Amino acid sequence: MNNRSRDDAANFELPTDLIAQQPLAERTQSRLLCLNGATGDYQDQQFAQLPSLLNENDLLVLNNTRVIPARIFAKKASGGGIEVMLERVLSDNEVLVQIRASKAPKIGGQLLLGDEQVEAEVISRENGFYQLRLNDERSAIDVLQAIGHMPLPPYIDRADDALDQHRYQTVFAEHLGAVAAPTAGLHFDQAILDEMSAKGVPACGCGYLSAGAGGGYCNA
Repeated sequence: MNNRSRDDAANFELPTDLIAQQPLAERTQSRLLCLNGATGDYQDQQFAQLPSLLNENDLLVLNNTRVIPARIFAKKASGGGIEVMLERVLSDNEVLVQIRASKAPKIGGQLLLGDEQVEAEVISRENGFYQLRLNDERSAIDVLQAIGHMPLPPYIDRADDALDQHRYQTVFAEHLGAVAAPTAGLHFDQAILDEMSAKGVPACGCGYLSAGAGGGYCNA
């Protein structure tokens, strides 16, 4: 099977009115599609039923990466508005980003980031990514925490709000590093983790993986 066949098999029509724009009141109220590997049968269930589907000593691998407020609304020194999306932090004062603008910024150009208008210089561009050097006493991570917005995926057609600071993180998020949430993990709450622990899938037996998703994940 070639790559085109694989891509075609994964494409399907998803009406926009079926894409939730706000999270449910409770994380575990989400639906869960359960596939029986032996028979091929599948059932629609609720995520809250997950503990009943696991057995004692099963290994549950959780991604404990914390999402960085990676989207920044900025402008060029000339005044033109742009949008900056972090790909990764390179050092205390340098970042690799994607930039959405009507006209691409030039190497050596100056940008003003966020409401604080943090100064940044475009120092290189390669394969659609820009390297920026921040002119600020704070570290790049601290600047992002101060001026950044939560990088909601493009199918969420609204601005981020205060609730997203909490709900676009998993309850076990620990290590800053992702610019998109590990979305399957968003459905867990502490109660369901405790329930699995009581069943013999203890927290200390879970595997934790820190794997940050890049901007391509969010823009796909």
